[in-house]
Amino acid sequence: MNAQRVGIRALRQAAKQPNALFLRNLPRLAIASNLQIRGASTQKVTETDAQSILAAQRRQRPVSPHLTAYDYSQTWFGASIWTRITGQMLSTSLYAFSLAYLVAPLTGWHIESATLAEAAASLPPVVKTGLKMVVAWPFFFHFSNGIRHLVWDFALGFKKQVINQTSYVVLGASVVGTLGAVFLI
Repeated sequence: MNAQRVGIRALRQAAKQPNALFLRNLPRLAIASNLQIRGASTQKVTETDAQSILAAQRRQRPVSPHLTAYDYSQTWFGASIWTRITGQMLSTSLYAFSLAYLVAPLTGWHIESATLAEAAASLPPVVKTGLKMVVAWPFFFHFSNGIRHLVWDFALGFKKQVINQTSYVVLGASVVGTLGAVFLI
């Protein structure tokens, strides 16, 4: 309703004081409007006829290419898809643990901090290190590539050579961050 009032008010103001810019562009608008005229007609069709028309239109559409149609050496495939995968892994594990923590008192599970610390302390060092790497690498990769994407938001680093270099920087930063978190914490 408000949009309609604004539109009517704008039309009334334009009628009172014609805009010089509009008057200068009026010949162009008149020419351009003739170029875009296309008649449209409608007709009533039955449901079966509508479905057959739709099926015929769908048969003429191109088939989307499968992932095998793309070049795997492209840098977007590696870093971009792994950012999405790690983000999904992190968020899914957070939601799963949060739901388990909420349901634990009802089911009798013991996943409070003291129990988890005791369970982690009883694991062999190799298993603890492996579990830390499984948790830390997705976090640091997603974090590093997120910084890369923030830099891209400033329209910096879109040359092919820079993209290749920053993908190695992201990989290196995620490995260094993971090793630091695993062995220093």
